[in-house]
Amino acid sequence: MPTDTASHSPFAETVPAKSSVLLAWLWRSYLHKHMRLLGVALVFMVIEGSTLGAISYMMQPMFDNVFVERNTDALGIVAMVILAIFVIRAISGVIQKVILTRIALLTAADLRLSLLDHLIKQDGAFHQSHPPGFLIQRVQADVDAVNFVWRMLITGAGRDTISLIVLMGVAISIDWRWAAIACIGTPLMLAPAFGAQRYVRKKARSARDLGAKLATRLDEVFHGIVPVKLNRLEGYQSRQYRARTEEFIHSETRAAIGTAAIPGMVDLMGGIGFMCVLLFGGAEIIAGEKTVGQFMAFFTAMGLAFDPMRRLGALSGYWQSAAAAIERLKELIDTPIRLTSPENPVAPPTGLPKVEISGVTFCYGEDAVLRDLNLIAEPGQTTALVGASGAGKSTIFNLLTRLVDPQEGSVKIGGVEAREMSLEDLRDLFSVVTQEALLFDETLRENILLGRTDVSDARLSEVLDAAHVSDFLPKLQDGLETKVGPRGSALSGGQRQRVVIARALLRNTPILLLDEATSALDAQSEQVVQTALDRLSGGRTTLVIAHRLSTVRNADKIIVMDRGAVVDSGTHEELLQRGGTYADLYRLQFREGKTVIDPVGRKAISGATPIRGEIKPGWFRRMGQRLFG
Repeated sequence: MPTDTASHSPFAETVPAKSSVLLAWLWRSYLHKHMRLLGVALVFMVIEGSTLGAISYMMQPMFDNVFVERNTDALGIVAMVILAIFVIRAISGVIQKVILTRIALLTAADLRLSLLDHLIKQDGAFHQSHPPGFLIQRVQADVDAVNFVWRMLITGAGRDTISLIVLMGVAISIDWRWAAIACIGTPLMLAPAFGAQRYVRKKARSARDLGAKLATRLDEVFHGIVPVKLNRLEGYQSRQYRARTEEFIHSETRAAIGTAAIPGMVDLMGGIGFMCVLLFGGAEIIAGEKTVGQFMAFFTAMGLAFDPMRRLGALSGYWQSAAAAIERLKELIDTPIRLTSPENPVAPPTGLPKVEISGVTFCYGEDAVLRDLNLIAEPGQTTALVGASGAGKSTIFNLLTRLVDPQEGSVKIGGVEAREMSLEDLRDLFSVVTQEALLFDETLRENILLGRTDVSDARLSEVLDAAHVSDFLPKLQDGLETKVGPRGSALSGGQRQRVVIARALLRNTPILLLDEATSALDAQSEQVVQTALDRLSGGRTTLVIAHRLSTVRNADKIIVMDRGAVVDSGTHEELLQRGGTYADLYRLQFREGKTVIDPVGRKAISGATPIRGEIKPGWFRRMGQRLFG
């Protein structure tokens, strides 16, 4: 069911989730499957983290037994032990980093794939309220941000935490009082650190949303590059993008301030602690109560401990930035899929089905698009839908294919309720050809087969001939292996339409939906495409949306729509004889069999005879009000 899209704005503020909740969600959803690899990595992480403690512990024998006592025999032993520690550290570090990096990459891939799979299944109302740029930002940039921090988290947090524990253990074993004094500044940084983390999370969320707006703007600019150029909007679009970029930089800079402040607080705490230890411990060394080796071992342990403390402090800031991205991802993945298959689907109809729509009311938000609509498309016949823009014609196609569901009424295909069939079975009944031919930046062959491997060369050749793709195929340098470019930009409009028709022929479905399939083509291309469409529609239940009445004059039945309701139906001749909306529209487009203007008033058709004399002043204004509201 469509919902009020305003309540699901992609940029709406939500209450930030706790870090523990986000970590639990990541673990439960994606990370737990890599437990064995994590266990192996953890072993080497412990080894690498412990080596810093071993290095600091060796400072005491190095100073007391070698330097102070001048023991040359101990020098070689201490040197070999220190070398062994560094070798172990290097090997364990490489192994655990490689393993954890692989886990991070696998986790990011799982997250990206599950997010894409979830978003593709959402209904039309969801995609109306979530622009493509926003979704691209979520799938690409936000997952990359999570992956970057996640790699830092699992490769750094574990190792640094273990190093910190071991080093503090060494420091406490030497003198617990010195260790307590070294940490005297810790309470002073707790409150500012927590405040900095909340600040970073807030600014990072804002930066993520601004990044999505930037992606949306780029998506709109590049997809509409021709209108941008023709209307001389280059400067305007650049200024708009620059303004949003400045907002993004401002937000990211503020987040960076908060992130950098946390390790800065660790440095401040370390400076206060070292000063106090030096004053207290230095007096004990001078008095002979402690040795120089003990102090150097303690000093080394604490010095090395503050380095992982700084990294952990910085990591907490980075985590807040990643948490903002994870929140957005979790919100999208947790968004329920509203159009789903029933638990016990009914088998689809066989043969040529009748299409029946009874008492259907459909609204987008509070705006009614269809009002108590009733229509029937007989099996094996061509039924045309005509009417002004906004009459609800395209919505009917969306209802038939369950891109949306009606609030009231019934949609039946071959006597079977559409909502009672599985989505896969329902959509396997339809082939759709629209004026916007959707092609992918792949080869021509891939755009026709769309992953199918059960199509023989003979069948493919037959389809290419029937769709008139064979007419232009020799002109392409690589034939079927030619890349068609982004959205088929390497092909003309008529060529793209013929490729889509070839797809539909290959699908060989019992119902064909044609939505303005030739309206954007020139006369020559229209004639070729129309011939291919006539062949495609043969032996199928066909529904056609068209503004050009010349393309539907031969339909078995024409249904006239106005403001979401059927106002008349019949053959072309019957509708003309009865008069009414269709006859008015016909007179607007034709006079004595000659086209005057196209159905949406785009241009005069060459060779047409203009309407004069018999049209009274104000007739076009009244007709426009009647047809187009």
